Amino acid sequence: MRAPLKALVTGGGSGIGLATATLFVERGWQVACLDVNPPGDPFVGIKVDITDDAQVRAAVAEAAERLGGIDVVVNNAGIGAQGTIEDNLDSEWQRVFDVNVFGMVRVARAALPYLRGSENASIVNTCSIAATAGLPNRALYSATKGAVLSLTLAMAADHVHEGIRVNCVNPGTADTPWVGRLLDAADDPEAERMALNARQPMGRLVRAEEVAAAIAYLAGPEAGATTGTSLAVDGGMQGLRLRPTN
Repeated sequence: MRAPLKALVTGGGSGIGLATATLFVERGWQVACLDVNPPGDPFVGIKVDITDDAQVRAAVAEAAERLGGIDVVVNNAGIGAQGTIEDNLDSEWQRVFDVNVFGMVRVARAALPYLRGSENASIVNTCSIAATAGLPNRALYSATKGAVLSLTLAMAADHVHEGIRVNCVNPGTADTPWVGRLLDAADDPEAERMALNARQPMGRLVRAEEVAAAIAYLAGPEAGATTGTSLAVDGGMQGLRLRPTN
């Protein structure tokens, strides 16, 4: 009988991260959630700021000790940004890159020594449709996710001979607390939600649980021959070009 996998999920306190951690536990995995507001049981919750390398190294080491190793890393923690290149100051560019890109680097770097000892070593990065499609008023956010996509490919190439697979998921607009806050701040939240729904060919936002299912597939042994891949979970937004229905 296969031993339960040991997974580390950043941003595991809400949204896609929490949905992923929950699915892992349902499959019998042991899960550590790293977050500024980590959840409790049934997870190993560890508070960490991923912009601080010392905190990251300590948190990853604690996760490995409490889980008895690390097989899977889900680099999910991230923050958003709105605006064109004129709208965000240099300090905001630095802050969002520090979380969305450098944060992934810090976590993966700290976890590599543990992953090298696993028979099912896997890293899954949460990327975005913003990496592959031009979205209005998302210049900074899109730039970070474009970096995540390229980083995923480079990491996959660097570590394939060590038996460590690296992939990413590209969600479309997902129904998460962050998107909820954006909608709440809009002049007409209901109209804005309808516009976001209409932007995706399936006519609705992506559910966090749907992204979690894709992450679980890429992370698990069923995807043992899959590395350097981006899996779109976007309601057809990237690939489909539909004719208007009216």
